[in-house]
Amino acid sequence: MKLVTYERKGKPRAGAFVDGDRKIVDLAEAHKEAFGKSYPAFASVQAMIEAGDAALDRAYETVKKGRKGAFARKDVRLLAPVPVPIQMRDCLCFETHLKQSFAAARRVRANASPDPEAAMKEFERTGVLSIPKIFYEQPIYYKANRFSVIGTDQDVLWPSYSKLMDFELEFGFYVRKKGVDIARDKARDYIYGYTIFNDFSARDAQTAEMGGQLGPAKGKDFDFGNAMGPCLVTADEMKDPYNLTMIARVNGEEWGRGNSSSMHWKFEDLIAHVSQSETIHPGEFFGSGTVGNGCGLEHMKFLKHGDVVELEVEGIGILRNRVLTRAN
Repeated sequence: MKLVTYERKGKPRAGAFVDGDRKIVDLAEAHKEAFGKSYPAFASVQAMIEAGDAALDRAYETVKKGRKGAFARKDVRLLAPVPVPIQMRDCLCFETHLKQSFAAARRVRANASPDPEAAMKEFERTGVLSIPKIFYEQPIYYKANRFSVIGTDQDVLWPSYSKLMDFELEFGFYVRKKGVDIARDKARDYIYGYTIFNDFSARDAQTAEMGGQLGPAKGKDFDFGNAMGPCLVTADEMKDPYNLTMIARVNGEEWGRGNSSSMHWKFEDLIAHVSQSETIHPGEFFGSGTVGNGCGLEHMKFLKHGDVVELEVEGIGILRNRVLTRAN
């Protein structure tokens, strides 16, 4: 099932895509119509996740019986599937992206110095902005700002302190149930579903602060910086998350393409690692990190005011956002 959160009269509502994602069934209203009573778990997508398999089964029954009230997707505003996730971690799962991004980041930092070529030689000699050894030893991640989440077709206001605007072609999953010390071979059962994630990045701020070996911070943390959507595809509908074509377009032009099959670390690895002596909870979000070729930095191309970024992940849909500089 493809679950969505949409806005009506200023309030978020839980729904499900039907008819090829062109229409939405409001789950709470459809349930009342079909069964003559309310169902508390349909108050939000987060409440559905917390209610577990029983709520998802009821959602399938509801959509089957209550589709008469379905309305056009184009007539409403979609929010992120979970508008304010209870926790967000973004991980580094794609080696190709790291190799290409670190090489480009060295160039960005060098270009900001008085002698770019001398700076590049010094970075290469000292190993500045190279892939850390720890990447190959265990999954690494940072905790993202859960309060800066937006949905598809919402504008991203670029931070005033940045001149280099970029996007990140990612997808990720929501945790299905509470757990701790989860074995890797049991980890898939903890995935509730998947969505597309655009971890917008202020590249100049990010490359500057990475020298501090803590973060990222203002390179990632700004209002409207975490775009997610358009829907949450439940795990039962996504049989193989490790063979998905991923495409990034800017103003309709393809800038990058990759496949989830190239993940160095799988989602099961992330769950097993993070849950060591740490309880994970229903509704937490884990990002995959950027697929190889999935950002402008890797191509030394950056966004400008008014650009429309579309991220497409096979089986999920298209996440679309326009970038606006605050000066305009």
